[in-house]
Amino acid sequence: MIDLYTAATPNGQKAHLMLEELGIPYKLHKVNLKDLEQKKPEFLAMNPNGRIPVMVDHEGPNKKEVTVFESAAILYYLAERHHKFGGHHLEEKAQIMQWMMYQMSAVGPMFGNYYFGKTSLKPENPGFIERFEKESKRIITVLETQLGRHTYFAGSEYTIADMCMFFWINNFFKANPDWFAATPGIRRWIGQVAERPAVQKVLQA
Repeated sequence: MIDLYTAATPNGQKAHLMLEELGIPYKLHKVNLKDLEQKKPEFLAMNPNGRIPVMVDHEGPNKKEVTVFESAAILYYLAERHHKFGGHHLEEKAQIMQWMMYQMSAVGPMFGNYYFGKTSLKPENPGFIERFEKESKRIITVLETQLGRHTYFAGSEYTIADMCMFFWINNFFKANPDWFAATPGIRRWIGQVAERPAVQKVLQA
């Protein structure tokens, strides 16, 4: 059995999606971020960084309990453990990993900082917003280049790279649709991934 401690944020939804796609038994524990449940001692014992998601695999390799935090690390662990959605050989795995790294190093931080600047930063800092708007728009062109050439981020197959990206891109698309007017590849990909039953279930959770 797997316990997943998470919340309905883009990073928190990634691991939830992977478990749904795999169709394996798990128990979902919703962490109340506003009440700072992620900073309580029992949570910090699982993840000293005090952030969601955290997964506990009670029957990991060699029947040992395994705890994993960081959303992309959870995706990687589950893909390797169940031999699904993670590529079939080293070249495919590298293609998948590079887009997961890009989500973590570029898409998440830039989109997240732009959203913070627009909605939460007080007093408003136009320079801050302009910086992250410019970089977010540049990132969108990178994503469109890839999805204009390929069905999914790592090629012709749906993988953990797409799971890593989807909620970040989908949320940003809904918040800033005009930025995606000239991105048919991204819009096609969003529609295609959004139709998956596992994605629908996570979005409704």
